[in-house]
Amino acid sequence: MAGKYASKLGILKDIVTTVEAGGVGGIPAPGLAFGATIGTDIISDMASQFDFYDGGGLDVCFMGGLEADRHGNVNSHQPKGGFVGIGGFANITGATTTGVFCMTFTAKGLVAKRTPDGVEIVREGTIPKFRREIDAISFSAKNAIARGQRVLYVTERCVFGLAPEGLRLKEVFGGVDREKDILAKLEFQV
Repeated sequence: MAGKYASKLGILKDIVTTVEAGGVGGIPAPGLAFGATIGTDIISDMASQFDFYDGGGLDVCFMGGLEADRHGNVNSHQPKGGFVGIGGFANITGATTTGVFCMTFTAKGLVAKRTPDGVEIVREGTIPKFRREIDAISFSAKNAIARGQRVLYVTERCVFGLAPEGLRLKEVFGGVDREKDILAKLEFQV
C-alpha cells in the first residue's frame, strides 16, 4: 500500500517504486494484483530486475514481516503451520542500504487508533510479532550488521533499530506507555 499512500501524500514524484515482476515507477498494485504496476515508467524482465536488486540498486526498501526475533532476524515467508515462498524478499533486503520492516507489534485482534496525542491501543492482539525465537529466517540480522546496513522495524506504537546486540528501542509514539505497551509485552529485553 506504500505506493497508494505516497500518491495520496503527493510524494510519488519524489520516489521510485519497484516490483519484482519488473515494474519501475508508478504505483505497485496492492493485494491479489501484486506484481502489476499502475502508471509505470519502465517494465523490464524479472531477471534484469533481480540484477538491479542484487547489485544494490535500491537506497531503501519497505517490507512487511510476519515476525521478528530479539536479534533482529525477520520471518516473512513461513506462517505457523504453513509455507509461502520467499519471492524476492531476500534479494531486496540483503542488498539494500537501508531496510525498513513495517509490521504491527501484535496480530489477531489488535485495534489501535490515532488520537490527538498519538496512538491509543484500544485492544491488544493475541499473537506477539516480536518473539524471542522465530520459526524461520527470511532476513538475517547478523549478515545485515556485517554489511553495515541500517535497519528499522516500524510498528503502530514504536520503532526498533538493529544494533550488534539485537533490537534497540529507538522511538515510542505519543500516547503509548513504554513499559506497559511495549517492554512488558516482549519475550526478551531490548
